[in-house]
Amino acid sequence: MWEWHLKRSVSRNISAALIVCGATAAIALLLASTQSSFDKDQSAKSLPVLIEATSSDKAQSDKTGAADSALTGFAELARAVKPAVVAVAARAEATLPPGGDMQRFPHGMPDGRRPRFGSSQGSGFFISADGYVVTNDHVVSGNKIVEVRIDSGKSYKAKVVGTDPTSDLALLKVDGRDDFIHANFADSPPNVGDRVIAIGNPFGLGGTVTAGIVSAQGRDVSNPTYEDLIQIDAPVNRGNSGGPTFDVAGHVIGVNSIIFSPTGGSVGIGFAIPSEKAKSVVRQLKEKGVVTRGWMGMQFQSVSEEIADTLEYAKAGGILIADVKAAGPAAAAGLKPGDIVNSMNGEPVRDSHEFNRMLDATPPGAVVVLGVVQDGRAQLTTATVGQAPAPPVRQPQPNGGDAAGDRRDQQLGLQLAPVSGNAGQNEGRGAVVVGIDPVGLAAGHGIDPGDIILDVANQAVESPDDVYRLVANAKDAGKRSVLIRIKSGDTAQFIPLPLG
Repeated sequence: MWEWHLKRSVSRNISAALIVCGATAAIALLLASTQSSFDKDQSAKSLPVLIEATSSDKAQSDKTGAADSALTGFAELARAVKPAVVAVAARAEATLPPGGDMQRFPHGMPDGRRPRFGSSQGSGFFISADGYVVTNDHVVSGNKIVEVRIDSGKSYKAKVVGTDPTSDLALLKVDGRDDFIHANFADSPPNVGDRVIAIGNPFGLGGTVTAGIVSAQGRDVSNPTYEDLIQIDAPVNRGNSGGPTFDVAGHVIGVNSIIFSPTGGSVGIGFAIPSEKAKSVVRQLKEKGVVTRGWMGMQFQSVSEEIADTLEYAKAGGILIADVKAAGPAAAAGLKPGDIVNSMNGEPVRDSHEFNRMLDATPPGAVVVLGVVQDGRAQLTTATVGQAPAPPVRQPQPNGGDAAGDRRDQQLGLQLAPVSGNAGQNEGRGAVVVGIDPVGLAAGHGIDPGDIILDVANQAVESPDDVYRLVANAKDAGKRSVLIRIKSGDTAQFIPLPLG
């Protein structure tokens, strides 16, 4: 799983983590292909047909009151939309050393490493009967092998049509059928307080349905990729990335992407990419495989009440330019830090989110007229929109961690340390997990930092060296997996881990 613990200061004494909630690594590298029959007449139905019953149920519920609605729950809605949701598994072969290839090193690298595959797992959903699937960029970006599993349990190979790191969206295509049940994006954004359900593949548990409400809109989280998001309190976890959040009419209002959590699990704060943005990105990916956006070459922020008061500006609204890139479109138009932009082509600019949406919808090369307040004077400025530079492509990190670190950590994607010699730490025996490679073999199997490895292959572990040695022995013996026993808090359990 791609798990980004992007630590942010919540207060002086509290820090929390933003976690990309998809891509649970190494859980079912290739999804089981259960040959369950799937009634062709049923599979030919699209969600709009199925949703009609749900809509009528909602209308009836409105007549009988909120109490009846609460008792009815979301069973009919979930039954209608769940067949459109898929589990997504992606793999990418680890990079061989310079000049290396599988023919020259069929049994392993010269330094003892074995070629293996990094893997990730997430969710997605069909948007057309002919097999187009939406998921997150961080679930599939950089991976060569992608597979989806539908609700019936059957698996299909999928090709990556295109990815867009800027929005964290990707489009896949499954060939060979034209009767996939599919979902439709909502035509309008939800309201805060609207009820929603999220469906996905958390921790490899496909078809998981959770319910909640829209908690907020327009959230900016962590970095420019994650901005203008919908916040929901329906529980989503690692593996939900790329899955849909539905409104009560069965329309997709957002694509689940990340969660905010101090623990690594759901605490009721999840974020979804709005359907309005997703529709625009998916349309371009389908048409040309890439997304082009307008770009002004400047950094800006919303004009808040406090900023407006400080600048003695009439009222909050518009954007304040914080920096201008030399030789960029904004610089060429004469814009500079401290300027306020309050309109584009006659349309008011309320805040930075709206200005970004306007730029995204403007093709490179277009000429726009900006309403600008510069040095206290209002004026109209003409600017030629440029093309946004392509963001760096996310590459899977199959070997994980710092390249200069202990190569033995790469065997399972675990960073280990000796256990401190006190009763609270298993009396000094075992190896404590201090880091996890998000796309390593151990990721997504229920091992967390702080857990203590007690046994490997039924042999007691006294130190990290024992773990490395016993895992290497299992690999040399041709084992496909190894059983380890861990202690997490006061709970001990066995976990089978794949070896490659």
